[in-house]
Amino acid sequence: MKKRMLYISLLGMLLLASCNEKIKSETTLSKVSPPEVEKEIEEVSDEEVEYNSDADLEVVEETIVQEPQYELNTKTYSIQPIGDANPKVVLLTIDDAPDKRALDMAKTLKGLNAQAIFFVNGHFIATDEQRAILKEIHNMGFAIGNHTNTHVNLKTLSEEEQREEIISVNDIVEEVTGERPLFFRAPFGVNTDFSRALAIEEGMLLMNWSYGYDFEREFMTKDKIADIMVNTELLRNGSNLLMHDRDWTADALGDIVNGLRDKGYEIVDPNLIKGLAKE
Repeated sequence: MKKRMLYISLLGMLLLASCNEKIKSETTLSKVSPPEVEKEIEEVSDEEVEYNSDADLEVVEETIVQEPQYELNTKTYSIQPIGDANPKVVLLTIDDAPDKRALDMAKTLKGLNAQAIFFVNGHFIATDEQRAILKEIHNMGFAIGNHTNTHVNLKTLSEEEQREEIISVNDIVEEVTGERPLFFRAPFGVNTDFSRALAIEEGMLLMNWSYGYDFEREFMTKDKIADIMVNTELLRNGSNLLMHDRDWTADALGDIVNGLRDKGYEIVDPNLIKGLAKE
């Protein structure tokens, strides 16, 4: 009987110890688990915050608003300062783009931190490859001008034909770059009353030039064109320089820019011309 009671007593003690251990284990578990769970929640929360931040992040480009500093003399097509803007400037323009070397010329100018207007012909932006070049030039920050679709003398065309020559280029440029041209230059510098009115209707500044030489056989070499563009007697404050998408001009462009700067001329930014600057 005593043995049985002893056995029962021992059995009870074992059961009691087992229960205490279980309670201790559960108590310990209850103290350890919450911080671990909280840590997991924090990790998940951080991941979600990081992800959402990346997803919602938007790069906002601040547009620097600048007042116009120059205006176009509509009689001489030279660039005139407004107020106290530097008068010793020249405007660079490149016609018949992007035929062969326009992208090279844009890269040269970009490397020299010099601005220019690229006047494009519609027949040079007819293919996907040509339009990609146009877009790249635009993305580099250069102004795109309208030089008609087929480079025809506008005086030989009807008004409807002139409209097609001009509007079709504006439409293509807008399709490729997202912006319509703000400058118009007629082939050979020959305008009509209709083309002038249409340019105004389209919000374009009608432009010719002060001087240009690279279409003359005498100056169709790198050295010749570089020399005449910088040393011509026609160079003066505000000169509107005409150049073309040609091998000899492309090769000489760096020398032309540096030569003009050596003479104290600043290359004007077309976006600072009155009527075109972002006001």
